[in-house]
Amino acid sequence: MSPHSQHFTRELRNALGCFATGITVVTARDEHGSPVGLTVNSFNSVSLEPPLIVWSLGLQTQVRSVFEHCRYYAVNVLAEDQVHISHRFASRDADKFAGLNLTDGIEGVPLLDGCCARFECRNSLRHPGGDHLVFVSEVVRFGSSDRPPLLFHAGAYRKLAPRE
Repeated sequence: MSPHSQHFTRELRNALGCFATGITVVTARDEHGSPVGLTVNSFNSVSLEPPLIVWSLGLQTQVRSVFEHCRYYAVNVLAEDQVHISHRFASRDADKFAGLNLTDGIEGVPLLDGCCARFECRNSLRHPGGDHLVFVSEVVRFGSSDRPPLLFHAGAYRKLAPRE
């Protein structure tokens, strides 16, 4: 299989879909103070000392420059009842924040209410990664709840099974 064929790309996507991920919404404020955000499932921990996380953003994403230049942003880990939030922030709707309950984080970064965890991050390092930009960020403040997370696996939203 050629690594540049459509078949290769489709099969790679299917294989990557075997790895279950959480769903996050990464939020910030643009240079005018308006909130921006998008759904991201490429989130992971990197280090506890110092506290670092990683996520990536497609190079063609409309709000890429906001995240490249902001000082702080938040990673909001969605709870299992927030599928509608994931859909909203994955869309091209102009006002993704309309009607949502928000809390102001560091430097006014919008934090989504009802999430199972939130990480307020200093925008530290950015690295090119193919058709994405990879962000490595220092966690400055965080919080979590006992709400179960929203999961994504094999192209669909999932919920955790009850503990046995």
